[in-house]
Amino acid sequence: MSTLSELMLSQDRSATDVEWLHLLVADGQLLADLAFADIVLWVPTADGGFVAVAHARPSSAATLFYRDFVGQPIKPEWKQQVTDAFETAQIVDTAAPDWYEETPTRVRAVPVVRRLAPSGQEVTEKPIAVLTRHSNLSEARTPSRQELTFNQCANDIFAMIASGDFPDLSAPTLPRRGAPRASDGLIRLDVDGIVTFASPNALSAFNRMGFQGELEGESLAEVTTGLLANKQHVDESLPLVVSGRAPWRTDIEARGVTVTLRTIPIKFRGERVGAAIFVRDVTEVRHQEQELITKDATIREIHHRVKNNLQTVASLLRIQARRARSDDSKDALNQAMRRVAAIAVVHDTLSEGLDQIVDFDEVFDRVLLLVAEVASSHNTTVRPIKTGKFGTLPSAYATPLALALTELVTNAVEHGLAGRADGQVEISAKRKNEHLTIRVRDNGVGLPEGKVGSGLGTQIVRTLIQGELGGTIDWHTLEGEGTEVTIDVPLLWLTRG
Repeated sequence: MSTLSELMLSQDRSATDVEWLHLLVADGQLLADLAFADIVLWVPTADGGFVAVAHARPSSAATLFYRDFVGQPIKPEWKQQVTDAFETAQIVDTAAPDWYEETPTRVRAVPVVRRLAPSGQEVTEKPIAVLTRHSNLSEARTPSRQELTFNQCANDIFAMIASGDFPDLSAPTLPRRGAPRASDGLIRLDVDGIVTFASPNALSAFNRMGFQGELEGESLAEVTTGLLANKQHVDESLPLVVSGRAPWRTDIEARGVTVTLRTIPIKFRGERVGAAIFVRDVTEVRHQEQELITKDATIREIHHRVKNNLQTVASLLRIQARRARSDDSKDALNQAMRRVAAIAVVHDTLSEGLDQIVDFDEVFDRVLLLVAEVASSHNTTVRPIKTGKFGTLPSAYATPLALALTELVTNAVEHGLAGRADGQVEISAKRKNEHLTIRVRDNGVGLPEGKVGSGLGTQIVRTLIQGELGGTIDWHTLEGEGTEVTIDVPLLWLTRG
């Protein structure tokens, strides 16, 4: 299924139009739940028709459409109504019930007008899309006061969509996790911030925080102030949110209960006439987030301590190497020191992030610094060249790959380029689809074709690439001089995620 961006760009729509509709679609579920109806967003096509770019089904009522409309052209029975709304920039309702697959429905077509700037009243000369609401009339009954209020909120927002007042560009972008939904709780305020309606769920949320009594008729700002009387630190945006003046979201916490509030100021002809505040008890969500933060901090601290311990081990190996009497012992200890140092670089990088994913290009740049130390000990001048991008990798890949590449580059310097004044090692990375291909090439003496070293370094590389990463590795001599090692690693973690 095509995405909204793909469908919009295929119709030659501007990036600002796409961004506006993304903001609108982000609240599509909220509109569907408030209106107890399916919501479909249509954009005009070059042939005078319309194509659906988004579809939201209500969780508060039965959907009319079991198949998604996204990517489909508009049906003939709706085309004239949607066209009228688009050309007149006015909301158009069906005069009589519309029938869809033997189900009576009512359709409302709402032109989508985009505001040109966060401040000011200027809007686009004509609508950029049309939103349709499809209400199911087959289960007609006397609506409750809550249903009437929900529908009124939906109609107010539809009017704001048609006037360019919704979405609000001054509203900050916030994560959707924990965002209040229509069914979580609704409070309706008048222009003075007095509660005119509070759903049972909204009232229960405030009761859990310690409020006793009815919210209706009360100033929500005063009620909230009373709940937070003993709090030393309060979000500075809270007064604007609870008075219905700002389209923001904030949390309030009292008696161990955390409630998030999201305000949508209701406007008529650009003037605020009230507000709809959506309320959700997010106590459990915040506890889970705090646990994740604590775990992340613990993991980072572990990586930091592991890095420190590995650096200590590397230092001890370096000291031991300096005191070694035989060249073989000194060489073995230096190699062990470099291997430990390469692993320490990965842990150091992991200790700086919030997850177990690392930028391997940054890691490898730091690993390459070890090459200079190897080269200097062999009276060699080496120019390491890195091309391409490794990208991000999980720690399960980063550690063995860093160690394997350290071995390969070290072998190239020690055995292929020893004693040279113009040595060169080129490391190229190519990431495509679900594979990472790496080539390590040097301009040294090369290996006899078909013959691969049998030392500890070669064994380590084979074990890491083939055993731990499930990849392949191939050594061969270049024409003229030098050795090239090709590594191919399947990135299975991409498909698992």
